[in-house]
Amino acid sequence: MDSLLVECRACPRLVEWRERVAREKRAAFRDEEYWGRPVPGFGPTDAALLIVGLAPAAHGANRTGRMFTGDRSGDFLYAAMYEAGLASQPTATRIGDGLELFGTRITSPVHCAPPANKPTVTERDTCRGWLEQELALLSPTLRAVVVLGGFGWQALLPVLTAAGWVVPSPRPKFGHGASVTLPSATGEKAPLHLFGCYHVSQQNTFTGRLTREMTTAVLRTAAQAAGLPA
Repeated sequence: MDSLLVECRACPRLVEWRERVAREKRAAFRDEEYWGRPVPGFGPTDAALLIVGLAPAAHGANRTGRMFTGDRSGDFLYAAMYEAGLASQPTATRIGDGLELFGTRITSPVHCAPPANKPTVTERDTCRGWLEQELALLSPTLRAVVVLGGFGWQALLPVLTAAGWVVPSPRPKFGHGASVTLPSATGEKAPLHLFGCYHVSQQNTFTGRLTREMTTAVLRTAAQAAGLPA
């Protein structure tokens, strides 16, 4: 799946932006070769816990080629994951830096860096097939999901329905600390525990709307629900 995903050119606006950023670069990274392609999910394919973000950052994952790697949002997230026992180290700088995730995978509903960090609804829906494939891959072992932000929450709910879990009507609303358990539509899957967490964007972390302690608390609760060791 990943080999096909990284060659995707389905969204012209995203293709143009991710490749322009990779050519022009940020001054601090001018000597680096940017990834400049769709960014695949990161972590084991038999994970019990899935973390769903929004999209790669222009000078973060679009540069390094790994989810939440090489920017301050990633620094914040991986430090919290390390505290929660889900990552081998609290930092993520590049592929090959030794970072390993324990029972946890990270993905996003949009796999290309969007201008102003704002993908369109059409781009989200165009990218949906990749998220569906990832859920299908994880489905036998998946027990809990943490969604970072309302965009990911809205993108994920219909995918969970298609994957065989029952999303209540009206749909649960996103909020930090929100949680809902989704039963299997057929009884063939384990129930799925869904948790909401504010996105780890600098807009939230720099203002104190989201603290590392708040993020770690959600991750620990989700890890427990997933059956991962504390």
